[in-house]
Amino acid sequence: MKTYEISRLIMKYRIGNPFETDAVLQKGRECDKENIEYFQIEETEGFRLSYRMTPQDIIWGLGENQKGMNKRGGVYVSYCTDDPNHTPDKKSLYGAHNFFVVDGEEKFGVFIDYPSKVTFDIGFTHSEFLDITVEGKDFDLYILKGTSLREIVQQFLSLIGESYCPPKWAFGYQQSRWSYMNAEEVEKIVDSFLYYDIPCDAVYLDIDYMEKFKDFTVDDASFPNFEGFVKKIKDKGFRLVPIIDAGVKIEKGYDVYEEGIEKNYFCVDEKGEAFVAAVWPGRVHFPDFLNPEARRWFGLKYKGLIDWGIEGFWNDMNEPAIFYTNKELHKAVEKAKEAQNQNLDIYSYFELRDAFVGLLNNLKDYQDFYHKSEGKLVNHDKLHNLYGYNMTRAAAEAFEEIQPDKRFLMFSRASYIGAHRYGGIWTGDNHSWWEHLLLNVKMMSSLNMCGFLYSGADTGGFGGDVNPQLMIRWMQFSLFTPLFRNHSAMGTRRQEPFAFDEGTLHILRNIIRLRYALIPYIYSEFMRALLNRDVYMAPLAFHYDDERSRRVEDQLLVGDALMITPIYEENAGGRYVWIPEEMLLWKAVDYKNRSYQIYKKGNAYLEADMQETPIFIRKNHIVLLGKHGSSVEELCHDELEAIAFVDSKATYVYYDDDGTTKEYKNRQYKEVLIEIEKIKNDFQITIINKGNDKLKKISFEILDIQGNMTKKIVEVS
Repeated sequence: MKTYEISRLIMKYRIGNPFETDAVLQKGRECDKENIEYFQIEETEGFRLSYRMTPQDIIWGLGENQKGMNKRGGVYVSYCTDDPNHTPDKKSLYGAHNFFVVDGEEKFGVFIDYPSKVTFDIGFTHSEFLDITVEGKDFDLYILKGTSLREIVQQFLSLIGESYCPPKWAFGYQQSRWSYMNAEEVEKIVDSFLYYDIPCDAVYLDIDYMEKFKDFTVDDASFPNFEGFVKKIKDKGFRLVPIIDAGVKIEKGYDVYEEGIEKNYFCVDEKGEAFVAAVWPGRVHFPDFLNPEARRWFGLKYKGLIDWGIEGFWNDMNEPAIFYTNKELHKAVEKAKEAQNQNLDIYSYFELRDAFVGLLNNLKDYQDFYHKSEGKLVNHDKLHNLYGYNMTRAAAEAFEEIQPDKRFLMFSRASYIGAHRYGGIWTGDNHSWWEHLLLNVKMMSSLNMCGFLYSGADTGGFGGDVNPQLMIRWMQFSLFTPLFRNHSAMGTRRQEPFAFDEGTLHILRNIIRLRYALIPYIYSEFMRALLNRDVYMAPLAFHYDDERSRRVEDQLLVGDALMITPIYEENAGGRYVWIPEEMLLWKAVDYKNRSYQIYKKGNAYLEADMQETPIFIRKNHIVLLGKHGSSVEELCHDELEAIAFVDSKATYVYYDDDGTTKEYKNRQYKEVLIEIEKIKNDFQITIINKGNDKLKKISFEILDIQGNMTKKIVEVS
């Protein structure tokens, strides 16, 4: 495990008197704010920083955002927003991740630690300028220097602290839908996976499992004897993962509501009374997650479900999403009454329509409620981006109290940097569009750069109807993302693998089996990234510094050994790829059916029909595989297979741990060092086992640069 100390290359500039976000764990070197390097400063109602870019500069980062890996040409607004229509013109999504790297003749990273609105205009208004506008005058600015993109990112990840680690079962395939309405439907889903012999580790419960959408309740009519049902499903090899929303229903007799009112744990309006908004249950109050006492109170509410056997959760609607408030609804209704007997022309009609459409997540509502911080009321708008982050924190801190050594699955929709220590994220309500598959590809490395290693998208798309082609191609990408979940919206086409025709089902089953076969590699590489303050998914530029590699937007490095080239166009039988060095192509039909081809450095056209997942193995690297199983816990890794592409010497460290506890923090894990060295026309294999008593042998398929294959089986002592 590599340890990073905060170096003199990280400068901190404190502007005004910032609110403590807890995003940063180490503070960096304090510098004079009058001499901020790189930027021209303009102080108006807020604060503006301006940097003149060169034509060669690439801007990486900003986490969950639109556009490409290179953020030049766009405007991005960090202000967590529940907007399900992720069209290219949208400037805000669910996360606020204010870290980016300028990669050109000058290389430096920038983090704006500010909990409200920050606008990044990266060559949109003025093509040569990167302009950052902070709406307030109280924030911390960090500038990180380094000689490479990777070095700068590793320093940032060291600055903000170790990423969240899920249980190992959470690396299995997961099935979700809004909603599986009752116990019978859930059990039918589970039994279908078993009948069709498709591996799966979790089935999700969306809002309809609750009693009238009330947090920490279960509808007894739809899910009788919930504790027994959770056990029954787990005995079949599946976990249930329920949703928890931010809004608490206003209902007398509902214990969460009654306790929150009694103890003043809810956000308040300007009169000091609990703020009222509406979400799924109708009118709700929002817990004040910035209050440590309220955070602990809400977090410990998860214990009831945990006591019934639940081991994972997903937090939603925590931007917070607001359907309407009483004040704004009253205005819209009054406008409708006024218009009732009028002859509306086009503009007056649009005005009436927008009065109702504008109720959803109206920015004015965020200015109408307050948090209590150190005895003072602070307007929510000033701290908006911290809300979802601290809801996830509430859960994670409670898990530490409930079962301190157990790893729970936890991921969220809204987030801010710092939340990466408490849970993962998914990218929210995407659509069954080919464009969103490509957006998923481009977003993953940016999320990793901001510490969110355990992340993924709704595979297949949440909204709209997915066709078989898109489902297959998206699955072929998502099998590499740590969070591999298929989730779809009410009223859309069913997306479970067995909901498609027999041919599509066959291909999807093979893709999911391939994921399970790759668990030894995927889990090893995820943990390597976590322990070494590194990324799991990266742009090619993290390793290759040639100009062509720096401009690739649709290929990714996955861990140390793999490059993936997802196919994201309809009816495509392949795609053009950039090969940055000699690589071995493995066309995976399933985890056993393999064909290989060596690609020279350069541009190439890659043919890949619908059933083929193209996987490139880097030169002098090794990939480990196991056999697939019905769930992660069913995997038996006493025998592994290794595919290696070796010109001279290749090494790999296979990581494993118990998958359930936090003993990895105490270096209680097992490693197997594998070394392959080419000596004349043969390969010498050395294996050093550091505590893995399960592993008995490894079967090797080694290809050299001429394409000659050597097969060997090595016993592991």
